[in-house]
Amino acid sequence: MAKIIDGKKISQQIKDELKEKAAKLKEQGKTGALAVIQVGQDPASSVYVRNKKNACAYIGIESLAYELPEETTEEELLKLIAELNEKEQVKGILVQLPLPGHICEDKVIQAISPCKDVDGFHPQSVGAMTIGEPGFLSCTPAGIIQLLKRSGVEIAGKHCVIIGRSNIVGKPMALLMLRENATVTITHSRTRNLKEVCQQADILIVAMGKPQFIGAEYVKEGAVVIDVGIHRDENNKLCGDVKFAEVESLASAITPVPGGVGPMTIAMLMNNCVQSIEEE
Repeated sequence: MAKIIDGKKISQQIKDELKEKAAKLKEQGKTGALAVIQVGQDPASSVYVRNKKNACAYIGIESLAYELPEETTEEELLKLIAELNEKEQVKGILVQLPLPGHICEDKVIQAISPCKDVDGFHPQSVGAMTIGEPGFLSCTPAGIIQLLKRSGVEIAGKHCVIIGRSNIVGKPMALLMLRENATVTITHSRTRNLKEVCQQADILIVAMGKPQFIGAEYVKEGAVVIDVGIHRDENNKLCGDVKFAEVESLASAITPVPGGVGPMTIAMLMNNCVQSIEEE
């Protein structure tokens, strides 16, 4: 039976460490705020925004909420970002994605100052990560590295197969696994023999966005399986990209959904916020 990797527990450990760090920084006169911008009232986005505010409150970082109506223009949003870039107290700026269709996400991401890009999405942050320079790391991939390390999973020398090539998870995940000396294979919708490739993985990271797609036939016995997906099944229950019950008996360790990768994303966002205060 697989070891269940508890993202809630590990994220709590990280948040407790950050709380202590933030308190020490405050004693040195170093403080800062995270500005969170939400355009429209997407229910899932509202939940994420609330969770981010709660995490800030727990760690002891001020959070500023900008809840803008759905019809906000791209120009108005870019103007707000420019103002926040100039505010000294604002150390991190986060625009909740997805944005309404009339706003270009790339333009918005590039408008955020790289030194306040706590999501790690700006091309400058991505470039720094690619060549191993200091900078903000993408929160979900950085969280997965922490999950593995704090669960005692050896990464160096292991074959890691990633399903998915998005800019938010797949690509940065591959770069961070390379940094940890794994051998990395990225697979995607055009990959031939996906099953056979996945069966070679010591560490299988699934970020494909298809509910309960990956079953036991994709997994080598003893592999570590990280499920990044989050969906609602036909009974409205949360599930991932992996058929958990089927894969659990085969894997050596596995993340559940919910309670696996999800909590780590916010913990690593908080880590980036504390880092931005530290570097002022």
